Amino acid sequence: MSTSSTGPEARSATGSDTTSATGAAARPAPLKGRRIRAALIGAGAIASDSHLPALQRLAAEGETEIVAVVDINADAAKRLCADNDIPHAYTDLDRMLAEQRPDLVSVCTPPTLHREQSIAALRAGSWVLCEKPPVPTLADYAAVEAAENTDGGPYAAIVFQHRFGSATSHVKRLLAEGALGRPLVAHCQTTWYRNADYYAVPWRGRWQTEGGGPAMGHGIHQMDLLLELLGPWSEVRAMAARLVHDVETEDVSTALLRFEGGALATVVNSVLSPDEVSRIRIDCERATVELVHLYGHGNDNWTITPAPGVPAEEAARWRDFGPDVPSSHLAQLRELVASMRAGERPRSSGADGRTSLELITALYKSAFTDTTVHAGDIGPEDPYYTALHGGAPGWAPRPAATGEEASA
Repeated sequence: MSTSSTGPEARSATGSDTTSATGAAARPAPLKGRRIRAALIGAGAIASDSHLPALQRLAAEGETEIVAVVDINADAAKRLCADNDIPHAYTDLDRMLAEQRPDLVSVCTPPTLHREQSIAALRAGSWVLCEKPPVPTLADYAAVEAAENTDGGPYAAIVFQHRFGSATSHVKRLLAEGALGRPLVAHCQTTWYRNADYYAVPWRGRWQTEGGGPAMGHGIHQMDLLLELLGPWSEVRAMAARLVHDVETEDVSTALLRFEGGALATVVNSVLSPDEVSRIRIDCERATVELVHLYGHGNDNWTITPAPGVPAEEAARWRDFGPDVPSSHLAQLRELVASMRAGERPRSSGADGRTSLELITALYKSAFTDTTVHAGDIGPEDPYYTALHGGAPGWAPRPAATGEEASA
């Protein structure tokens, strides 16, 4: 697969092919005792503002070296390389993989490209860190999983950075140990604001290229974090609407969610909300835990309110989150690099990386069919497995007009 039909841009690169005579990916050199060679696929804002700084921080610590950038825009790739002392700029993904043989690639492109680019990297022997949304459908996710080498990697992980950091680890431990009592009621809110200019970008708001609306592209982080904290869900009942924007997808959705442990939750995803906030609240038998932030969180974004009767000393222990490690691409990359060196499947890959996509798929099916959807209901024969709109009337993309219809 290539991001362009042209060859490498800027500086030349040398190296040998990554495949054997049989076509199988050559086994990468051991990752212990050397820097991990990393490459960026995509030279846009998410690459330059999030992935690159995290990789640079790890490079300063002796963990990584950034060897290449690939983008269909040759000027963008060359500019990102020149500004950051990255030696090789390409417009052809296959050629970069063959010549540079990166151990790790960061996929920072629109969602419709994630499947093809992730599979290409895995087949070349590279581990993958792919931006959210992971891929547009469960069928696409299964295809990426099938390209992994389940015996020590390479694996493909999804960027769910809100799972990582000191506060999430602390709260997850309190919940898992039962210190706060049973979780009973939860609220998951991603209410952001996006104007018409945001949707003027051609791939946004379209099922084929973005995969979905705010449930998929925006709320996925908070829903993923809710699942990380509360565990598997059992059923969902949802509604969705297209209230403001001229898009194929929804611009707001709401859902009622039941967890296997019995807790009930509300979920709201919106791009219509001027007072922007990301929030998770979990009411347990002995305390309420609440996270309020926008695009990332640290210890100070969390509050724990004990129920009446909880000893002050115990509540104080709950509120001791330890040294502050904010949620970030860096926090997730640190753990991913450790998994690479150990040859172990990283968090947010495989079944663990699929959980939020399964929930979002069920949310859309529930909203568009006016039914309750249970976990495990959507398999390969279900229309929602291969398209999040499921072909639903009023939601599926309109067929392209024929020449005769267009001239009528």
